[in-house]
Formats: sequence, structure tokens, C-alpha cells
Amino acid sequence: MLSLKRLLDRSVTAQAILVFLLGLGIAALIRRDEHPAVWVLHSALYTGIAVAFLAVQRRRAARAVGTDAGGLAELNRKIRHHEVPQDPDERAAVRRLVAEQLGQMERAGKWLPYWFGAMGLIAVGMFVLGAVSGSLVFPLLFALGMVALCFWVVWMRRRSLDRLRWMRQALRPQ
Repeated sequence: MLSLKRLLDRSVTAQAILVFLLGLGIAALIRRDEHPAVWVLHSALYTGIAVAFLAVQRRRAARAVGTDAGGLAELNRKIRHHEVPQDPDERAAVRRLVAEQLGQMERAGKWLPYWFGAMGLIAVGMFVLGAVSGSLVFPLLFALGMVALCFWVVWMRRRSLDRLRWMRQALRPQ
């Protein structure tokens, strides 16, 4: 499992394959009556969009830190595992990465209530549409999934903020 996590952390190709397979499975579940070629096309489209966003994000972060994508993955791994680098250049790179990621998370945090509101409106809308049509099973599962997604986002955000703040504190001069 550790090698799979490391492969997904470093390889955009592995991430693209995973997104493609997940998109294919979701398309097959949602669009059962359509031809499997449509599933593949939709999955390929979603994979292309996801990889484009990922590449832009990685390029921007690597430029801000002053390293390449492989070095960025290694620095992120060190942050996740609370490994404080000893090399002064690497410490400076981690310090820049932590500052960049904390800044992004603070800017994104301003939009989090609006995102939760939109997700709540979508879940309530699906539930109302299900009640009107007479089928409550799918809308109820969708609403529960939406609530679970929102709680997962909050949990992952808090976890990431804790790690970044810990690393920022550990990198401060004594």
C-alpha cells in the first residue's frame, strides 16, 4: 500500500489512470442505459480536465517553491510525515512551500461557507425532486453522500492545516 501511495504521489500518469477508472465506474453506474463507449468518452473527458488542473497546480507550486515536480512531491511527503529537513536549502524550500499552501488554504477558506451552502442547496433540491417524483431512495443516498463529502472536506482541511502549522513552527529559528 505504501508503494501505491508513493506512486500516486509522484506520477501524474498513475493519477490519471486512477481518475479514468473511477470516472468509468461512476459513468457506468449513473448511465447504465447508454453504450459503454459513451462511458469511456465521458471518463476520458473528466480525466483530461482533472489532469489539466493538476498539472497547472503542480507547475504553479513548483515555481513558487523553486523545485521540480519530483522535488515538490518529496517536500510534501516530508510535511505529511513531520520530517524537518536539516539542509538549509531544503528548509528554505519547505518554508516557501508551507507559506504558499497556507496562503492558498486561507484564501480558499473564505469560499468554504459558500461551497457548503451550494452543496446543501443541491442536496435539498435533489431531495425535493425525489419527493415530488415519488422516489426517495436515490435522493436520500445522494444527500447523505453530500453530507459525508462535506464532513470529509472539513476533516481533511483541518488535518492539512495542522500539519502545515506544525511544520511552520518546526522550521522557525530557535
